[in-house]
Amino acid sequence: MTTIFELTNNALAAITPSVSYAMDDLIGELPETYIVYSLISGVGEIHADNLETARTYRVQVSIMSRSGLASLPDVDTPMLAAGFTKGPERPIPKDSTTSHYGLAKDYFYLM
Repeated sequence: MTTIFELTNNALAAITPSVSYAMDDLIGELPETYIVYSLISGVGEIHADNLETARTYRVQVSIMSRSGLASLPDVDTPMLAAGFTKGPERPIPKDSTTSHYGLAKDYFYLM
């Protein structure tokens, strides 16, 4: 069975090699633009015979860029094509150490 981590990784792989991405944290020297993703929550949605039969996962994809938020890579298209639905998004304050601006976008997946 495919995991939420495999689904997310495979969806974001469609953007590479133009943009580096990783789960939780990108290690090494940070490029001008990069993407990190993490699992925010997984909630049981449907139960039958005392067993969970469906779960909704919330995945946060954060796009980080030193040049601001006006021209970010398209993550919606590959995430939606993989079966995710869009959730809230919000800016991330500029990182004073790396000078990256960020946009956090939430996606939901029912499996």
